[in-house]
Amino acid sequence: MAYKHCERLSALDASFLGIEDEAAHMHVGSVSIFEAKPLQRDGALDVARIRQLIESTIHLTPRSRQKLAWTPLGRHPVWIDDDRFNLDYHIRHVCLPPGGEERALKRLAGRVMSQKLDRHKPLWEMWLVEGLEGDRFAVINKNHHCMVDGVGGAETMAETMAAEPNSTLREPLPYVPRPAPSQAELLRAELERRVDDGFAVGRGVANALRHPFETVRDVRNTLEAVGEAVSAGMRPASATPLNCEIGPHRRFDWLRMSLDEVREIKNNLGGTVNDVVLALAAGALRRFLRQRGENVEDLEFRAMIPVNIRRKDDTTHLGNRVAMTTARLPLEVADPRERLARVVEITSELKAGHQAEGIEAIEEVGDFIAPQLMTQVARLAARMRPFNITITNIPGPPFTVYMLGAPLRELYGLVPLYRDQALGMAIFSYDGGLFWGLNADWDAVPDLHEVVEGLGVEYEALRKQAIPEAPEAGA
Repeated sequence: MAYKHCERLSALDASFLGIEDEAAHMHVGSVSIFEAKPLQRDGALDVARIRQLIESTIHLTPRSRQKLAWTPLGRHPVWIDDDRFNLDYHIRHVCLPPGGEERALKRLAGRVMSQKLDRHKPLWEMWLVEGLEGDRFAVINKNHHCMVDGVGGAETMAETMAAEPNSTLREPLPYVPRPAPSQAELLRAELERRVDDGFAVGRGVANALRHPFETVRDVRNTLEAVGEAVSAGMRPASATPLNCEIGPHRRFDWLRMSLDEVREIKNNLGGTVNDVVLALAAGALRRFLRQRGENVEDLEFRAMIPVNIRRKDDTTHLGNRVAMTTARLPLEVADPRERLARVVEITSELKAGHQAEGIEAIEEVGDFIAPQLMTQVARLAARMRPFNITITNIPGPPFTVYMLGAPLRELYGLVPLYRDQALGMAIFSYDGGLFWGLNADWDAVPDLHEVVEGLGVEYEALRKQAIPEAPEAGA
């Protein structure tokens, strides 16, 4: 009898399916820019060789050949192998218009990210974009958030990269999809899981009775952490032009900063790289909202900041391992140096608190007792508007990596837009650069370039305060 296979999505992973709608698409993504010459053949991009690379490494990311199914009891999503998997559906090849301007690539990325992924197939796409000016090509990656978070996405992308320019293609392993269980088998598995969970609860109660003092202490700490997390999620942030009903269409823009200079800024003025990122974002948003006629002095403007909760030895978890924390951004502070100091105070308070632990506890309860809990929490949070913007900072390799000999030069990430949230920022550190990817609603933020320009202005202002002897950027 053939081995039948399915894997249950965690409550957090499933929540990204539950909150997705026609306007708020829950996929993450990136735009990677490479030198084209090492991967050109007869003057054109060797797409067939890139396809061979993906085919030879895809077994390292099992979700790439799995699709969704649903249990008959509770309608909870599970992963099953796609018995009709077609790699050519997921890898798309396009060419930019003559001239290959970077602006055209940004427009294309926005258009790709405006389209929902097909839930009847594995939830990812890779677009190979030929003809970028400067003898370059780009790769646009798109993965549903239920598959992977930002850190996991970076690790998945790393499977196709090498630390040396010389690399050889491996032979692809044969793909034999495991048969999907029937609805009756899914129902039996779900009932067995609930019985097992009941026994686990019983074992937990017995252990608590054996160690009452430790149990009381642990329960108290957990309840305090959950209370802190719930309290943060129940306080509405201020209404701003960036918090409006969004549509399905996206703009994507980016800029690059020197990671070494950002590190020098934090070394001279205090804080961490992430503190500098938040201070720069706060300064750019202050400028942008003031240009829109907003009074920023009394705004309760908050960022949702995903925190990676993977353990260093956790190499098997395939889904999301993040806690969604929120922190206030001090948009009322005009001086860049004072703003950074205030951000350091805010993030220090956040680290001293237990918001992340509380959110992790809610996620665990959702997995163990109430799988729909995380979806309901996410939907409630969307209605309550506990934050105005998502800002995520993802660490990457500090050295150059290569795709079949082609060096990766730039990497810009994309975070999804939640309901009533028209702008998100993803920051990726890689090979001495700090790469900002800005995802925005097409109609609500037609002036996205002004946010990008504001980030550049704030960077220069803080840089001059922290490194007075530094030359002008680009000099």
